[in-house]
Amino acid sequence: MGGSRDYDVLVIGSGAAGLAAAVTATRAGARVALATKGSLQACNSAKAQGGIQAALGDDDSPELHAADIFKSSHDTADLRLVEALVGDGRSAIHWLEELGCGFNRENGGYRLARCGGASRKRLLQVGDRSGHAITKALRDAFESSPALALQEHALVGLEPLAGGWRATLGQDGSLVTVEAATVVLAAGGRCFAEAQQLGVFSTNHPNATGEVTRIALEAGAEARDLDSLQYHPNGGSWPQTMQGYAIPETTRAYGAVLLNASREEFTDSLGPRDVVSAAIFRECEEGRGVQTPDGRPAVYLDTTRISREDADLSLPYLLRRFRGAGIDPLVEPLLTYPVLHYQNGGLVIDEHAETTLEGLYAAGEIAGGTHGRNRMMGNSLLECCVFGRRAGRAAAEKAKA
Repeated sequence: MGGSRDYDVLVIGSGAAGLAAAVTATRAGARVALATKGSLQACNSAKAQGGIQAALGDDDSPELHAADIFKSSHDTADLRLVEALVGDGRSAIHWLEELGCGFNRENGGYRLARCGGASRKRLLQVGDRSGHAITKALRDAFESSPALALQEHALVGLEPLAGGWRATLGQDGSLVTVEAATVVLAAGGRCFAEAQQLGVFSTNHPNATGEVTRIALEAGAEARDLDSLQYHPNGGSWPQTMQGYAIPETTRAYGAVLLNASREEFTDSLGPRDVVSAAIFRECEEGRGVQTPDGRPAVYLDTTRISREDADLSLPYLLRRFRGAGIDPLVEPLLTYPVLHYQNGGLVIDEHAETTLEGLYAAGEIAGGTHGRNRMMGNSLLECCVFGRRAGRAAAEKAKA
């Protein structure tokens, strides 16, 4: 063995959920270690562009947010988790602001957008790099804390002990064991590995391979909806350098619409993700789509309808990426096709983010139930913050006990 270490709380994963759990557990007085198989910066959360949902508008409420989530999930979401998610929304946003994340504002309040499946404007943004800004604020808080970062340490084994857990981590060919009273799993999903098997494009970081879910299942944890994977409706189709890029869904929030080869609208551009993706698939399969220069199916996303003011403020990264590739989204429509994006299902958790195994918690994409079988955009970053904080707090309290 390369060594052994003991902690109160061990967090697996350095995305928004893992960082939120580690920061919260540390502030609750726990001795915390965070292990990640890559660098601290390598995660899917930082790639999220669209934004984070929270019911902050004068015409909005947590109850309306919950109703939208449950409807978009086709009545498959766990209501306990939905209520926890929306109930903590406002406090999660204020906590992120306290950590240094500054959301777009206008007229003295938040600049809110309406996203697919939402009945109100409730999407907060930091330009179109919201995930980057949120994870940076969380990482800064983590790095200024006494918690230990174990970078390049991949989880390879997990077993229960009397009153805790033993994790085996692989690092440069050697093994390190960590014993902890509690463990928080926040290692994301498996969409990159799944996309490779299916031969399709994915928006995911190459670390999204799903082995931590398998390890938890082998330890005896229960899961739900593991067959439910989500496509992002607007993957980039052309030029080739943009293939697999997730065109922010906020393009549609600011006026872009989906058009077929005849330049006709064929679906509600602000519908739920699965409905919009299915409509694009159908349009192409039935011969009403277009083809990219390299022969791939696509439809048009007419971004020319977005105002320059909205684009400059809320979509600057999109503009830079496409203009750098020779296409101005405000002058010509983009070619788009769904791309594999998210694992809806995952480990079963309760409202404190505890799995079916005592002392083992899960937060973020690795956990199932909050979104049911279809997730609304903007709820993943909120889920990471809400359940990351809940997991960190509960794990620290159980470790003390």
